[in-house]
Amino acid sequence: TENAGLSNYFVLCCVFPGAGFLPFSAFLTDNFGRQHSYLRISLTEKCNLRCQYCMPEEGVKLTPRAQLLSTSEVLTLAQLFVREGVEKIRLTGGEPLIRPDVLDIITELRKLEGLKTIAVTTNGMNLVRLLPKLKEAGLDLLNISLDTLVPAKFEFIVRRKGFHKVMEGIDKAIEMGYNPVKVNCVVMRGLNEDELLDFVALTEKKPLEVRFIEYMPFDGNKWNFKKMVSYQEMLDRIRQQWPSLEQLPLGKTDTAKTFKVPGFQGQVGFITSMSDQFCGSCNRLRITADGNLKVCLFGNTEVSLRDVLRSGASDQKLLDIIGAAVGRKKKQHAGSKSTLPWVYSLVHTVAKHFAMEYFFVNKKECVFLIGQVPPHFILSEYNN
Repeated sequence: TENAGLSNYFVLCCVFPGAGFLPFSAFLTDNFGRQHSYLRISLTEKCNLRCQYCMPEEGVKLTPRAQLLSTSEVLTLAQLFVREGVEKIRLTGGEPLIRPDVLDIITELRKLEGLKTIAVTTNGMNLVRLLPKLKEAGLDLLNISLDTLVPAKFEFIVRRKGFHKVMEGIDKAIEMGYNPVKVNCVVMRGLNEDELLDFVALTEKKPLEVRFIEYMPFDGNKWNFKKMVSYQEMLDRIRQQWPSLEQLPLGKTDTAKTFKVPGFQGQVGFITSMSDQFCGSCNRLRITADGNLKVCLFGNTEVSLRDVLRSGASDQKLLDIIGAAVGRKKKQHAGSKSTLPWVYSLVHTVAKHFAMEYFFVNKKECVFLIGQVPPHFILSEYNN
């Protein structure tokens, strides 16, 4: 269809040594050749925490239950995407483990031929209770959110109690054989960047992959550029303690740059969405809890698959709509021309070169270097 920028949908083939030709649907291939084999499905908008970087203290306005995807609708869409080439599905939220039918959904997903991996991202509050049944249902991978190792600070960040529940959930996952257990840590200046070394130390005795995530803007989190700690700054700080830190090979579609301290059981990763975007290798699509397809996390454009599904449309009609949306996917960050990544990188490099103190002022979308720097190094209007 012309809407997707592709004439007469055809099947793209990937060649694997010794395996011949395996088809990958053009409906899930964008105009830059990116094949979307990874689908994230939000099971709910609800969450039992109120993390400061994620949502306002009062929570968010919830979509009426009747407008959310039902169990059968989630499974129908999942089956369609898997048939077209999706190999990995991650269940997210809100907090996915508070949805009553989460075990039923995982059990049915496990039956889909061609689906290799089922993953869940969770805050860990209900993990100890549910994990045995989750594993029995077929859950392959776990990402657990944890932004501090200090109980009082945990309560401040998430506006709820529960630190020990999360730690028990991490230990339970290790006990049940999940390896690695991924721990997601959003790093915020002035809040938890002083715990970087403590998180890395966790990987010495435990098979964890601690993933440090650059603080990103979302509705309601009052994002401020000055709160962001870049990947390079985090890496420099960790290397001061462990100079032998070595980088691991990067997979084609990996979002995390991973490193390991020799002799440690686990490893650390960095999600560099702000300072070094990885859009060129993006293979992800998202379906929101109310059934909207998002082709980019940073984009506001959504297409309702729920409405099409409920209208009684055929699978072909759904595929046409999905293919058109994927075909409109921009090259990077929903088409943003922001120069933030290279500005941040250059600022950091210059500051190190001149051994100077520096800070950022987020006003009128300008970045200023303060210190003894030649005029030609001063940067302004970074987001023009």
